[in-house]
Amino acid sequence: MTTHQPSGRGPARPPAPRPAELPAARRPADPPAARPAAEASAPRRPADAPAAVPAASPRLMPIPPEVHAAFQRGAFQRAARPCPVSFLQTPAWARVKQDWEAEHLGWFDGQRRLVGTALVLYRQLPGVRRSFAYLPEGPCLDWADPQLDRTLEPLLDHLRGTGAFAVRMGPPLAYRRWTARTLKAATAPGRRIGDVLPDLVEPLGAAVADRLRDAGWRRCGEDGQGGDAQPRLVFEVPLAGRSLDDLWTGLNQEWRRNVKKAARAGVWTGTEGPGTLPAFHELLRITERRDGFDLGRGLEYYQRQYAALNAERPGAMRLYTARHDGELLAAHTLITAPDGQRVWYQTGASADHRREVRPSNALQWRMLCDAQASGAAVYDMRGVPDDLDPSSRAHGLLRWKLGTGGEAVETVGEWELPLQGAVNKALHRAMHAYLTRR
Repeated sequence: MTTHQPSGRGPARPPAPRPAELPAARRPADPPAARPAAEASAPRRPADAPAAVPAASPRLMPIPPEVHAAFQRGAFQRAARPCPVSFLQTPAWARVKQDWEAEHLGWFDGQRRLVGTALVLYRQLPGVRRSFAYLPEGPCLDWADPQLDRTLEPLLDHLRGTGAFAVRMGPPLAYRRWTARTLKAATAPGRRIGDVLPDLVEPLGAAVADRLRDAGWRRCGEDGQGGDAQPRLVFEVPLAGRSLDDLWTGLNQEWRRNVKKAARAGVWTGTEGPGTLPAFHELLRITERRDGFDLGRGLEYYQRQYAALNAERPGAMRLYTARHDGELLAAHTLITAPDGQRVWYQTGASADHRREVRPSNALQWRMLCDAQASGAAVYDMRGVPDDLDPSSRAHGLLRWKLGTGGEAVETVGEWELPLQGAVNKALHRAMHAYLTRR
């Protein structure tokens, strides 16, 4: 268990981490002496055969989970531009989602290089032999490829061959951004974030959305049917190129005052092991009752998640805690991307009492400092409501996250496509009719 005791004088200024101190996942991979194991799974040609001519479309085939994980860590020299890697696309996540069948797929280019990966989760429809295919925050590929359709074609062909009737995927790309300053100024009764002109529209996200729509994909929720399974509107704190002083001054006055108050009160923050997960889950139940939501996840879910993610990559999931006089007052989970570029504040829980010592503010500041020291480029606070009405209960969570000085980000979102065939389209309609009635 690591410890951290803040002083009453505000945040200390540890020396900037030297390159040698950055996590291994952040360092450029050395060129491998031999071909990676993933390329061994691609077809080889005899030594005297002529060089292969690049195919019109990348070749898609199943890959071992360990090859999938190595690609995400950056162990391969990639011909394509790097793609954001979500923890929801890791092989470990397949072990977390036990109610789904999982398959690991890889795209190989004409030179037999692994250039993209996908974790596909399958859920069979009751009473039929066909399944729904889901790629949460994936796949991981070059979304800037002007011939994106040719990359997705082999995926759709493969899914049809498995008996899938429809597919849903979530390109891990930003679409629109609003700064904290913009949203604070726009706060008013009856307003929503979507009513406010964004500070930035991401060209790549907008282009990918247009291409998917032209190819027949439907953005989830646009027709009044099922929305995204993952949050479309998230909150991010940029870390790249920023010092701890920059992060501290980025907090609003209320946040800085609360972090200092926690320090004066002697709030301890640090990380604890899986033995504290039952106490974390008890706090989560308290938080759900207080704030009027229900995640529907038992203790075993978080234990399985902690075990699976850390078995694949030690330190991938950490449990941060805040204690006052030894009593647990807040606990938050943090997940790090395989390439180290992004960290996610996933789930937070806090007690109903002693809230005056501000344990959650202290804990988030500790997590931000650790993320910055690790070399991560983005601190992702996950979903936020789009409600800008200060009188609404939902606005409280958005207001709290706005205090970090980050930005609200609308992602490209999740997209669905029924696969070719009248039966597949009928099953897709039936699935949505069933979900609508639930």
